[in-house]
Amino acid sequence: MFEELYESIRERIAKFLESSEEPVSAEKIANVFDLDVKDVYIHLEHIAKSIRRESGNRKALLMTPPRCRKCGYVFKDLEKPKKPSKCPRCKSEWIEPPKFIVRSL
Repeated sequence: MFEELYESIRERIAKFLESSEEPVSAEKIANVFDLDVKDVYIHLEHIAKSIRRESGNRKALLMTPPRCRKCGYVFKDLEKPKKPSKCPRCKSEWIEPPKFIVRSL
């Protein structure tokens, strides 16, 4: 119990993603930890680096890429975790957000 008081928000998010059964959206993470979604994406960038470094490349933050719900376009080439604003193919703003999970490699 006391350990949780001293963990950073990034450590708590990383543990949450590691214990999750299935990938989780940034919106859900924001709701669970009472954060702004934009802040969650910033934390996820740092978590990805920390997890690889601390595990000796045995674990990684994995991302299910965002997908256009209208035409099915998959955003595969994102450099940073984020939810794109619209589809480059059909210009739809109906985008399924990326989902994240921590797993062993």
